[in-house]
Amino acid sequence: MKRIAVLTSGGDAPGMNAAIRSVVRVGFSRKIEVIGVFEGYRGLTQKSFKNLLPRDVSGLLEEGGTFLLSSRTEEFKEDKIQELAIKNMKEEGIEGLIVIGGNGSQSGSLALFKKGFPVVGVASTIDNDLWGTDYTIGFDTAVNTAIEAIDKIRDTATSHSRTFIVEVMGRDRGFIALEAGLASGADIVLIPERKFDIDKIIENIKAGLKKKKKHHMIITAEGAIHAQDLQSEIKGRLPDLDVKYSVLGYIQRGGAPTRFDRIIATMFGAEAVELLIKGTPGFVVGIKDNHIVHIPIEDAVKKFKEINYKLYDIIEEVSV
Repeated sequence: MKRIAVLTSGGDAPGMNAAIRSVVRVGFSRKIEVIGVFEGYRGLTQKSFKNLLPRDVSGLLEEGGTFLLSSRTEEFKEDKIQELAIKNMKEEGIEGLIVIGGNGSQSGSLALFKKGFPVVGVASTIDNDLWGTDYTIGFDTAVNTAIEAIDKIRDTATSHSRTFIVEVMGRDRGFIALEAGLASGADIVLIPERKFDIDKIIENIKAGLKKKKKHHMIITAEGAIHAQDLQSEIKGRLPDLDVKYSVLGYIQRGGAPTRFDRIIATMFGAEAVELLIKGTPGFVVGIKDNHIVHIPIEDAVKKFKEINYKLYDIIEEVSV
């Protein structure tokens, strides 16, 4: 294999740039030409290609976002669009593709692979919801960003004896809420995977007030309940309680990647190149029990990654 391409797709995640850098430099060291595809799958259909050299990716290790840009391309679900992408790559002499992204992005990888084009995925999403890998690129940074914000909000909550609700990302999954809540000492964590009882939340707050707790910190994933809606629910039952909320939003997607994300991004990128060189495409590169693993793309996309409910139970036990 002499010429490969790399793209980033879906929601951006801190560490994507580090993964691109790794692909380009490892490819160069193996005498492989690396083509950058701009704007994700859209770039494949529009031939937004650029030859990347080691100096083109200098300074990217510590940069958030993705310099290749990203997009969500719904039309890529169509067979004719996928076939056009393959046609464009073949015309450019591209023999293999590395896709850096999450579940939706790897669904595109699977479609191309099933049509016979060599593809390797790199697990990257702040949601950490890809099956088969303990961690995805960007998750650690997103959690640390949330923790830093929650810690600062707690200062105000304590100073004014307030109940504070912090909404973090997680439309379908609660990985960020769970780990950020545990690490920041939240009293209550709400996630989409587990139904909650508003009466139990009210009783929890009342019990805390009786024990002279100075504040309450509630972390909710956006898919469990929106912070403003939860504030209304609580105020409706405890009208005298001072309840504020904060939605962290897209701040969780940005910023310099953590040490951990930089390391796994570099390792994942290098391994993806290695898989293409060996002629073993059809996998997503991830990490399991501190070892690099190759996850069949179809498994990564279609299987359901279980959340660690033991962490959820620990939160309830330690928030006394």
